[in-house]
Amino acid sequence: MIHIALHLVVPLAVGLLFYRAHWREAVVIMLLTMVVDVDHFLADPIYDPARCSIGFHPLHTVPAIVAYALLFLGPLAVRSTATLHKRSVLARAAHLAGLGLLIHMGLDAADCVW
Repeated sequence: MIHIALHLVVPLAVGLLFYRAHWREAVVIMLLTMVVDVDHFLADPIYDPARCSIGFHPLHTVPAIVAYALLFLGPLAVRSTATLHKRSVLARAAHLAGLGLLIHMGLDAADCVW
């Protein structure tokens, strides 16, 4: 249950700390990335507390995580004098979705350690 709570609390904390002016938008987008767990339905059993999600489920693999990092960094890499929030809605959403996915993978990876 702590793991599931962290999937809610960490995006909220990140949104409040780093995206204060638009924290609601940031938190909602990051929470929507929890849909990445849909790949658990491909496993049998669907949930196994002893199984490490990283590397097992298709959307929890290293190539997918690299794509999430590119999604997060891509909008930051584009040269612009505008702050992230003043850039296009798509760039902002991609950045926040990438961040939400990286947070999710980090929390799932921590489960593999403990």
